[in-house]
Amino acid sequence: MNTLTQAQKAQSLPESGPDLASRTAKKAQKKPRHLKLASSLGLLVVLPTLAAIAYLTVFAQPQYASNSGFVVRQEEGASASAMLGGLSQILGAQTAGNSDLLFEFIQSQSLVSGVQSELDILSHYSQTWPLDPIFSVHPEATIETLLRFWRRMVRITYDKSSGVIMVEVRARSPDMAYNISREIIFQSENMVNMLNATARRDSMANAQGDLEEAAQSLRLAREALIAFQARTQILDPQADIQGRMGVVASLQQQLAQALVDYDLLIQSASMNDPRVRQLDLRISTINERIAIERRSSTESDVTVDNTDFPTLLGQYERLRLDVQFAEENYRAALTALSQARTNAERKQVYLATFIAPTIAETAEYPKKALIVGLTAFFALMFWSVGALVYYSLRDRG
Repeated sequence: MNTLTQAQKAQSLPESGPDLASRTAKKAQKKPRHLKLASSLGLLVVLPTLAAIAYLTVFAQPQYASNSGFVVRQEEGASASAMLGGLSQILGAQTAGNSDLLFEFIQSQSLVSGVQSELDILSHYSQTWPLDPIFSVHPEATIETLLRFWRRMVRITYDKSSGVIMVEVRARSPDMAYNISREIIFQSENMVNMLNATARRDSMANAQGDLEEAAQSLRLAREALIAFQARTQILDPQADIQGRMGVVASLQQQLAQALVDYDLLIQSASMNDPRVRQLDLRISTINERIAIERRSSTESDVTVDNTDFPTLLGQYERLRLDVQFAEENYRAALTALSQARTNAERKQVYLATFIAPTIAETAEYPKKALIVGLTAFFALMFWSVGALVYYSLRDRG
């Protein structure tokens, strides 16, 4: 039993000596998976990089760039309309909003169609087809295909904070790139002018409509007042009632004088004196007349349509206020129309070109070193990820 245990211990002890050294120092050998990995590296990284170099060297044609810069500006200084009510802020759109519209317009199919009709860019960009299919377009391309190619050849940089738009146009020749840049600026100016014309036209139409509406309201208010005066046969109820109050005041003065005369006469004459009776009759008559005049201010038969004075005054005041309000509204509409006409004669928003289109002397595109470097980098990244995924799945399997 002890002998067997010692033998097992001897077997479990690590070996030493020259046999162990020769066994652990074996030379590494190439295996089939190493060859596959090297082959995939050549196929997925080296080959695409060499293909990119060959295409850019042999097939890709030179491209010349023309740069320009512009911004949408609004006229400086306050106009008369701005001082009278800020109508200019209503007429013109904000410059930032116009810059956004212009940024989208340069990338639109409408601009591409306009440039195509003027310069025939399809024929220019299809000259190297099919020799250079990546940087050229098919001669029979549709407008949608041409628009996609346009967005590759025309690079736009837009700074929203300042409204500055930078445009870089690439073409096969310096003159064509320059002409395309000029046409973009020309078409952009037309678009801005169209926005100005539309804003002015809308503002004039709105101001004219407001004036016509104010004039109609004034006519109706005045016609209502004239109809009231014709129905009641009273031009001004306030003047009429003031006249009635004047009559009452005059009668009160006569009554006071008659009472004084009566008091003086009664002291020296008897009640049967004809002068006393006459004064008494005069006093009673004046009192009755005063009562009649006061009742007429509240009775309902002071006009031909049986209207009492309080109701009459209420109707008149309402109609008079309607006329006054209509007159103020009409004057405001006249002022707004004058302001709109003044602003229509001025160019509110304009395109300021601070960098005129340039003419290139050397072909800067395509950037061969950058394209080759990016091709190699992304190919290597793709190959590395694929290799890691493969060996991860292989070890787990």
